Amino acid sequence: MMEMNPPANSPAPNELATSLGKAPEKRRRFDRKARLRWSNRMFRILCIGSAAFVCLVLLCILVLMLRTGVLTFADVSLKEFFFSTNWDPENEHYGALTFILGTFALTGLTMLMAIPLSIIIAVFLAEMTPKWLRRLLRPVLDLLVGIPSVVYGYLGLTVLIPWLRDLSGRDLADGLLAASIVLTIMVLPTISRISDDAISAVPNKYRDAAYALGTNRFQTITRVVLPAARGGIMYAVILGMTRAIGETMAVVMVIGNTAQLPTSLFTPTAVLTSNIVMQISSVEFDSIWNHGLYMMGFILLAISILMIVAVRMLQKKGGRHL
Repeated sequence: MMEMNPPANSPAPNELATSLGKAPEKRRRFDRKARLRWSNRMFRILCIGSAAFVCLVLLCILVLMLRTGVLTFADVSLKEFFFSTNWDPENEHYGALTFILGTFALTGLTMLMAIPLSIIIAVFLAEMTPKWLRRLLRPVLDLLVGIPSVVYGYLGLTVLIPWLRDLSGRDLADGLLAASIVLTIMVLPTISRISDDAISAVPNKYRDAAYALGTNRFQTITRVVLPAARGGIMYAVILGMTRAIGETMAVVMVIGNTAQLPTSLFTPTAVLTSNIVMQISSVEFDSIWNHGLYMMGFILLAISILMIVAVRMLQKKGGRHL
């Protein structure tokens, strides 16, 4: 028999086996890279789609509230709605100034009490407490965030208001002070926990450098740590402020729900949220009254957005001076 010799330029058997073995490995590596690129692309599309969906939902809510609320001005003038304090829909008077001013007053008073207390609590947790106590107090604050607002309102109605009556000597203690105290207790855990995380995230080298320059603990916290954590603290204030603006059930139970401008902290009054929730169930859908309540809801959203934008602008302005 004649032996068949391989061509001179053909690969050796060992080289051929090696090349055949490397081919599937290269193919698997290529497939792995392709799957990775595909998964990264899909994750990016998912993130962009989620952000777009959130923006779309917010836009739809704003358009719906504005579209329905604008129908109010077919029968009510802008001047009467925004600059009159006479809210008497049964006699066709739709002045919402009382509720707008009450919302600003309640939010401002709440933030005036909540922000300093929250920052003090956050500084205490992040800078002064031992680790065992910090591990105990942080979960307690987290649990306070999850308590339903109606529980806070019921405690304010049954415990806080009788105490304020005894303290002030008045027959009625419903009003801005009671509502702001309840809201302060409600937003304290939120602002404190986020501010605590922001302060804890400040690198220790900042503190070490301050101590090396001869500062004491108080100076280090107020002049180094808090300015460095300003961004996180501002985010905490934003979240607390939005909850204070939009809170309904707790405010309804302690503010008095009377459409009048408060002459003192103990005068019963009303805000946008309390007026909407108290009247929406007894109003015909296609009526001026209902359209006015929708307009109040849009004003509430607009106030929230404007206050958030203002806080963010102040944050950026303050950051440029650091």
